[in-house]
Amino acid sequence: MADATASFKDVPELFEVELGEALTARTESLSTFRELGPPDLCHIVKSTGRTGQRDIGSYHFVSGVDASSSASLAAYINSLTYSIEDNSAWFSKSTAWKVRNGCYCCFNAFSRVDIRVDVKIPGGVVAYVVDLRGERHEATPEIWQETYLSALLRAILYSDDPTYWLEAYRKLDPITTIEGELRFLQAAEALFMKGWQVGSDPEIQVATVVSNHLTAGVMKYFSSSGRCQPAANLFEKLAAREPEIASLLARSYIGMNEEVKAVQIMSAAMKHTPHSYTLLHVQSDFLRSKGRSDWALKLAKEAVNCAPSEFVTWEKLTELYIDTKDYESALLTLNSCPMFTFNGRDAHRALVPAKVHLPFQRQIGDILPEKTKSEDDVADPALLRLPAPGLRGTWARAYSLLTRLVSDIGWDELLKTRSVVFVMEEEYRMQKAQADIQKVATSHSAQDVNENAAVIHEDGSVTAGHATLADDDASTRGMSSPLSESESKPEFENGLNVSAIPIIRVSSESDTEREIAESTRNGIAEQDEQSMTLEKPVQAAAGEEPEPSQVSNSYQEAFSFTNKRLCERWLDNLFMVLYEDLRVWTIFRAEVAHFKTQHVAYRKTGIEWEILGDLGMRLHHKEEAKEAYQRCLDTSRYSQKPWAKLLEMYADEGDITRTIQAAIRVAAYQYADYTEMTYPTLIARCFFKLGQIHGHAKISFTLLSMGLPDPILKIMDSYLQYGKTFKVEGYDF
Repeated sequence: MADATASFKDVPELFEVELGEALTARTESLSTFRELGPPDLCHIVKSTGRTGQRDIGSYHFVSGVDASSSASLAAYINSLTYSIEDNSAWFSKSTAWKVRNGCYCCFNAFSRVDIRVDVKIPGGVVAYVVDLRGERHEATPEIWQETYLSALLRAILYSDDPTYWLEAYRKLDPITTIEGELRFLQAAEALFMKGWQVGSDPEIQVATVVSNHLTAGVMKYFSSSGRCQPAANLFEKLAAREPEIASLLARSYIGMNEEVKAVQIMSAAMKHTPHSYTLLHVQSDFLRSKGRSDWALKLAKEAVNCAPSEFVTWEKLTELYIDTKDYESALLTLNSCPMFTFNGRDAHRALVPAKVHLPFQRQIGDILPEKTKSEDDVADPALLRLPAPGLRGTWARAYSLLTRLVSDIGWDELLKTRSVVFVMEEEYRMQKAQADIQKVATSHSAQDVNENAAVIHEDGSVTAGHATLADDDASTRGMSSPLSESESKPEFENGLNVSAIPIIRVSSESDTEREIAESTRNGIAEQDEQSMTLEKPVQAAAGEEPEPSQVSNSYQEAFSFTNKRLCERWLDNLFMVLYEDLRVWTIFRAEVAHFKTQHVAYRKTGIEWEILGDLGMRLHHKEEAKEAYQRCLDTSRYSQKPWAKLLEMYADEGDITRTIQAAIRVAAYQYADYTEMTYPTLIARCFFKLGQIHGHAKISFTLLSMGLPDPILKIMDSYLQYGKTFKVEGYDF
C-alpha cells in the first residue's frame, strides 16, 4: 500500500492492485467502444529508487488535453511530476516518491484505434497505435489529426453531461486561445465527411454527414456562446461539396440573426436536396418560431415521408400537432414513433482500486456542505421507485411529449383522447366475443344444410351428407388464440417493470402521519383525500389480461375497428409511468396545501425535495419545482443538482444577483469534482445569456461587490475572461 507521499497534491488518483492492470483492461475493452470512446487514461508508475521497494501504479481519467502530437501528451505527464507530494525534510526518514514513467492513452474514434504515448523519466518518448486486437502499429500524421479531433469532441460533449460520471475524472479546458479554435475548425473541415464514423446521439438511428457527434460538437461549442459566425464560415465552405450541409449553414445564420440570408439558403438548397429531413426541420423550426405552426406542420409531414425510420421526424410532427391543438393526431403520431435501444456513452471497465485518492481543494470547498451521508440522503422508497428518471434516449423524449400533452389538456382529457384513438381492452374483448358468437352461429347453419345434402363420389355412388366440413377458419383461429401467460404480462422497455406497480405513500414519516391523523378530527383530511384521487388508466388492447372493469352501455353497441388503432406496448407502459408521476405529484401538492391551512411546517429530507423538484420539472410545473429546489438548499445535502437547476431558472429570468450566487456554488461543486474547465459549461452559458442583455461589465461589478475570497473570484472571473478573449456578445459593454 502506498503512503501519503506517493500521492499527487491536486490530481485525483486510483491506485492499482496489480501494476499495469488499468492498461491491460483498456486494451481488452477497445473492441467494446462503439462511438466517441471513453475519456483519456493517464497511467503513472511511481518509484523511490531504492532496491527492494516495490513500484506502485496509479491512474486517472482526463479530457481537454491537447492530443495533436506526442510532445503535448508527454508534456501533460511531465507536469504531473510537479504535483507529487513533497513532505520530506532533511531530518525525515521517509523516502520521496518520484514519477518513473507514464503512459497516456487517447482513443481515435475515426479509425477505432488507441494511440498511446510512453514517457520515461528520465528518458525518451515513444508513441504507437494499439488496434482492437491489441497489436502495435506506427502513428501516422493522419492518425494524429483524427485523435486530436476525437479528444476535442469528447471534451466538448462530455463537459456537462449529468448522466456521465467517472471517479477520478479530471476535465480541463479543451480550447483556450483563438489559435486553438482555428486548429479545431481546420481539423473539423478536413475530417467532416468522415464524421458519420464517430456515431450520433441515441435518438438518431443512422448517423449521416449532417447528423453525427462531429456536427453536434461544432454546433454546441459555437451556439452555446452565441458565436455562430465561425461555424457558418466552416459550413459555407463545406456546403459547396455537400448540398445537405446547407441545413447546418441555415441554422448557423439563424443563430446569428441573419434570417433573410438563412431563408435564401434554405430556398436554394430545397432545389438540390428536396428530401433532406434535416433541411425540412430547419424550415419547420423557423416557421414555428414565427408563429406559423400550420405551415410548419406541412413540412414536418414531408420530413416523416422522407425519413420514416427516424425518431426525430415523428417527434417533430408530434410537437407540431400539439402546437396546433390536434391532440388526437398527436397521440397517434407518438404511437408511430420508432423506438431504439439506448446505448450510453462509452466507458472504461470498472476496476477495484487498492486505494482512492481524491484531494479536496479547501479554499474553494469551504462554501460547500460536508460530503458525508446524513439523514438528508434518505428518501421515502416510494419516491426512489419512480420509474420516469430511469428513462433514456428515445423513451425519455417520448415521455416528455406525453407530459407536454397532459400539461396542455389534463389527465382526464388525455384518457378520453386515448380511448377515442386507441382500441381499449374491453372493446377488444367484446369484439372478439361477438366474432366468436357469429362463427358458432355460421358453423351451425352450415352443418344443418350439409346434413340434408347428397354427396356424389368418384365411383358414381350417392350417399347422404352427414360428413363434417373442414374448418376453413382454422388458421385464422390459430392466429387469434390467447397469448401465453408470459406474453400477456406487460413489461417495460428499457428494463422498467410495470406489472407490479407499487403503492406510493409520499408521507411515510411517522411525524407526518400523526399530523394528518390529528387533522382528520376536523374533517379536513376527507377533502384532501378527494382532491388526491386520480383515475388509473385502463389498459389498451396491447395486453390480453387486464384487470376486470365495468362495461359501459355504449360498449354494448356494434363496434368497428376501422377508425381506431392498437396502442403500442411501450406507449401503454409510458402511460403507467405518467400515472405514477401524477399520483405522487397530486398527493404532494394536496399535502402542501393541507399543511398550509393547518399552519404546520411541511418537512422533507434534502433528497426528497430534490426528487420532487425533478418531478415538477418533468410535469412542467416550473414554479412548484423551483420552490422544491429552494427547499432542498435549506438542508445539509451535498448535491450540485438543485443549484444547477436554479442557476438555469434565474438566468432565464434575467436575475443577475441570484444567478451569480447559484453559479458560485455550482463552480465550487465542479472544482470539487475536478472539472477545471471554463467552457463549454452550464455557468458559461448562463453568464453569456445574461451578458447579451446586461453586458459583461455589470456581471463583473456585481461579482466585485460580493466580496468573494480571491480563489473563488478568480474562478468566476475566468468565465468573463473567456468572453473577452473570444469576443462573446456583451463583452464590450
